Amino acid sequence: MAKTHWRKEGKVAVLTMDDGPNKQDLDFARRMLACLQEIMADAEVSSLVLTSADAKNFSQGVNVEWLLERQQAGDAQTIKQFMYSMNELFKSLLLLPIPSIAVIGGHAYGNGSILACGCDFRFMRADRGYFCFPEINVGIPFLPSMIKYVSRVMPNAYFNELLLSGRPVGGVELEKMGVVTKAIADPELLLSQAIAYAATFEKKRGIFAEMKKRMHAEIIQAMETEDVKHIEALFLMVLD
Repeated sequence: MAKTHWRKEGKVAVLTMDDGPNKQDLDFARRMLACLQEIMADAEVSSLVLTSADAKNFSQGVNVEWLLERQQAGDAQTIKQFMYSMNELFKSLLLLPIPSIAVIGGHAYGNGSILACGCDFRFMRADRGYFCFPEINVGIPFLPSMIKYVSRVMPNAYFNELLLSGRPVGGVELEKMGVVTKAIADPELLLSQAIAYAATFEKKRGIFAEMKKRMHAEIIQAMETEDVKHIEALFLMVLD
């Protein structure tokens, strides 16, 4: 089975990451972007659900082993290409002309949590799985756009605490803080309710696209200006 694939449930596109912990590298970014392009080419699709085939993980974030291999090989170009490709993926999710719902059925760490924040709504397991920004502990700073990107889905003070502490949190807490639309214990019910919620949206793509373009203009600007400076300097690499 392909590592990333999608199917239709009525008018809902269900995009599934199917690579265990779903660690993110250049291949991951390319596969996700290709799937999003296929989904948007289907005019019948009115909403998107992003999920994982792994019961333990939504996405464990950046494939650090792959990143270190590229760093040790002195392959700065591939690392930059990865960072630009992930920004393109985040941008595509932000500006998707249909509503998107992330189904966090397991752990979402680092870039995995950021990926979930790129969706318009989030459903999460209530009884297992953590959502976490461990970058503060491993010495990898957020790019400027990431700060804007994530802070839009949660209260500022709460984001500040999660970002600077690296504390892992569960679905029940995230639901209370408004980050998650609904926390559900049953994994099958979690996915089915997310799909049912996605199916309630029957919006015209044109107005949806324009609304998102206006809402996220500052984030896109940060990606295209501030992020570039840091990526070109490889500022995302581990700091002491």
